[in-house]
Amino acid sequence: MVPTLLPGDRLLVLAGVGPWRAPIRPGDLVALPDPRRPDRIMVKRVAAVDGPGVVVRGDNEAASTDSRHFGPVDRATVVGRVIYRYHPGSRRGRLGRHRPGDR
Repeated sequence: MVPTLLPGDRLLVLAGVGPWRAPIRPGDLVALPDPRRPDRIMVKRVAAVDGPGVVVRGDNEAASTDSRHFGPVDRATVVGRVIYRYHPGSRRGRLGRHRPGDR
């Protein structure tokens, strides 16, 4: 899959994913702490939701470190859903869900 995000993109994250917000679903872009370096936030696409765990994948699977390397992440650690790219202006716009199979 072609990467959705590029270095330098600035994003709006809808924080507070939980019972008062729409549930996390496969295809959503989410921000979460990197399990290897918790001081760093990463953005990944949800591949599957299984109970309290979320399987995340990078859109550029050939160059992405994701659940294939560190396993499912706890849903409670997800910071929020990425909903909008505001910079650069030429790529500004809503970042919607991708359904499985979208390329």
